[in-house]
Amino acid sequence: MRVLMVCLGNICRSPLAEGILQEKCRIKGLKWKVDSAGTNGYHNGEPPHYLSQMVAKLNGIDISNQRSRAFRPIDFDEYDLIIPMANDVWSDIRYIARQKFEEKRTPLLMNFIFPGSNMDVPDPWSKSEAAFHEVYDLIDQACEALIESHTSTKQP
Repeated sequence: MRVLMVCLGNICRSPLAEGILQEKCRIKGLKWKVDSAGTNGYHNGEPPHYLSQMVAKLNGIDISNQRSRAFRPIDFDEYDLIIPMANDVWSDIRYIARQKFEEKRTPLLMNFIFPGSNMDVPDPWSKSEAAFHEVYDLIDQACEALIESHTSTKQP
């Protein structure tokens, strides 16, 4: 499985999602490729936000070596799932990808724990440290559900 986590700037939510999902895959012995990107390109080449790094580190995950990059239409050729953190990001992905866009491959992250809700992962940018902890917890739960939905052998 190849998974791309996407938010606006690729410095808060999607780096956390990348790190969390990578760690969960490592622990479970899954050989998934996990990466992240942003749709606005404002922070290309930058490391994750210092509070994202701190919250990840407090949970045993080091995301300090990640660097922000822009989402590209070619990402649809390289990833099985492209997971937006929010509805505005989903719209940006659709616009940027144009004819490469595939709705069935772009589920909102929160739909893995709240199916059909189309809820956003709140953007913690310019908010308190507590907001980053809340976002971490939501992403952690959603990544666990994402793995379960793609590795479960249960029949519906």
